[in-house]
Amino acid sequence: MVHGLFHPEIVGDKNWDKVINIIIITLIILNVLAVMVETLPSVHYNPKVLAYFHTFELISVIIFTIEYVLKVWSSNQEEKYKHSIKGRLRYMLTPGALIDLLAILPFYLHVLIGFDLRVLRMLRLLRFFRLFRLTAYMRSSTMIINVFKNRMNELLLSLVLVIFLIIFASCLMYFAEQADLENSIKFNSIPATIWWAVVTLTTTGYGDMYPVTTLGRTMGGVIMLTGVAFFALPAGIITAGFLEEFRKTKKSKPMNCPHCGKTINASHDADEH
Repeated sequence: MVHGLFHPEIVGDKNWDKVINIIIITLIILNVLAVMVETLPSVHYNPKVLAYFHTFELISVIIFTIEYVLKVWSSNQEEKYKHSIKGRLRYMLTPGALIDLLAILPFYLHVLIGFDLRVLRMLRLLRFFRLFRLTAYMRSSTMIINVFKNRMNELLLSLVLVIFLIIFASCLMYFAEQADLENSIKFNSIPATIWWAVVTLTTTGYGDMYPVTTLGRTMGGVIMLTGVAFFALPAGIITAGFLEEFRKTKKSKPMNCPHCGKTINASHDADEH
C-alpha cells in the first residue's frame, strides 16, 4: 500500500494517491520558488526574513526525507527489487531515487559539516533537483520519456550532423577570414571560431564575432540557411514521436460496445459483439 501511494504510475487513480501527489508537487514547486526568491538582496541580507525560509526548508526536508525513506523501504514490493537488502540498494541507485537523494543532500551536508563552505554553497544548487522530481508525479512525463527512448537513434544522428556542420563551418570561416589581418585577431583559431559557428547556427547572434571579408560573408549566409534546416531536424523528430505516442495512447483506451455496452479494446473488432 505504501509503495503504491508514492508510485501513482503503478497503482492508478486513487483518492489518497491524488492527495499525496498534489501535496508533493506543490511542495516541490514552492521549494524551487524559495531557492530563487532567496537570491533577492532584500531577502538574502535580511536575517529575519531568511529565518522563515530556513524554517520552510527544514519542514520540506523532513517531509522529503520521510518520503524517500518510505520509498526505499517499500521498494521491494516490486519484483525487480524483491530482495530485502540488495533489492533496496538496487532501487537506491535508480535515477528517480538518486534525484530524491540529491534533493535533500545539501541540507544534511550543511548540518554534518557545521559551517558554510564555498563548495557547500554550490551544492545548494542541488535543491533544484526537486523540480525534476515532478516527473514521478506527472503522467505526461511517461509519454515524454517514451518519445526520447523511441527516437533516440534519430536524435543521435541529428546531433552528429549538427556537430559535423559546426566543425565544418568553423574551419571554412577561419580560413576565409585570414585574409583580413584585423578581423583575424577574433578568428585566431578554429576552436575560437567554433563559438561563432554555434552562435550563428542557433540564430542567436551575439555580434562579438562576425565575418568582414566578402568570401566570409557569403559563406556565413550559406551556413546560416543550412543551420536553420539542420537545427529543425530534432524538433521534427520529437514532434513525430509525440504524434506516434498520442496515437498509441488513443488506441489503448477502452471503448464501450454500442450494442451490448461491454468494455472492449480499440484494437478488437467490434463485429464480434
